[in-house]
Amino acid sequence: MCGIISVIDRLGNSMDGEAIKKALSLMDERGSGEGAGYAVYGAYPDFADYYALHVFYDNLVEPKVAVEELLEKWGKIEHSEEIPTYSSGRMLKKHIPWRYFFKPDTSLFANSESQEEDIIISLIIKINTMINGALVYSSGKNIGVFKASGWPEEVADFYRIQDYEGYLWLAHNRYPTNTSGWWGGAHPFNLLDWSVIHNGEITSYGTNKRYLESFGYKCTMLTDTEVVAYLADLLGRRHELPPEMMVKALAPPFWDEIDEMPEKDRNLYTAMRMAYGPAMMNGPFAIVVARPDYIAGFTDRIKLRPMVAAEAEDRLYISSEEAAIRVMEPNLENIWMPDAGEPVIGRLRR
Repeated sequence: MCGIISVIDRLGNSMDGEAIKKALSLMDERGSGEGAGYAVYGAYPDFADYYALHVFYDNLVEPKVAVEELLEKWGKIEHSEEIPTYSSGRMLKKHIPWRYFFKPDTSLFANSESQEEDIIISLIIKINTMINGALVYSSGKNIGVFKASGWPEEVADFYRIQDYEGYLWLAHNRYPTNTSGWWGGAHPFNLLDWSVIHNGEITSYGTNKRYLESFGYKCTMLTDTEVVAYLADLLGRRHELPPEMMVKALAPPFWDEIDEMPEKDRNLYTAMRMAYGPAMMNGPFAIVVARPDYIAGFTDRIKLRPMVAAEAEDRLYISSEEAAIRVMEPNLENIWMPDAGEPVIGRLRR
């Protein structure tokens, strides 16, 4: 039921949030008013070298003090502020969204070559599992996620999405099925440079979660989609798989299809399924994964959830519905329905 839409300008030209707000609002029937959100890449050019940590606080006393003590112990907070919000109607501030622009100090770690990204993930896990009343939900460089419980237009107005600009946007309207709607459970889900929007269900959640935990990840947001963001980080960043192969690990061909492939492809996909069996996702789904240099959309292997892609000049759109794309760009040059399990990838050219 959920509504998803995304767009990348391959030349890196900025777009404000007005058009994607209208496009997502067109898919109100795909949601229930219990969750919506937006992710924008290129949101913080003045702090592009810092990790933009977005945190939901229950209050600005104990949890905020604890988070800031932890961050200052392991690096430098260049700037922090409450994220501007504008309550109206039924869209009230249930949690306080705060943002930090933070740089970890790698010299504090025993291994001086520790990846900055691994330090950030470690801090996120500590905050989300050990500090009551605080939840980190966005943590990339020059990336901002803005989400809450509400309808797409309510959440957009709450954050004034139209005031933000970026070259890549994701947006999601949630219809919760297996878990209740809450601010942290709204999409997009983010970890470092990775952001994810998802329509459907990940019925392999338990297997995927246990697999991720063997690599040190912790799932804390009470929804199946969280594993997709962590799997993208594991396969795309740590294992350095290109997007085409990452998708084939998450939604691989069926065994009978592999058996009919030429020997070279058969050997490759057999090895992929054996190596990444616990990462394979089952269930009906349509997913868009983004990082700063590309978006990749794909569905489950029999396409039980809709996905449509379109192009206009240097922009690629991926959505649940063609009508939502046409709200953003009426004059499309190319539009198609991707095959089941086949990735649609738009890369930044610059």
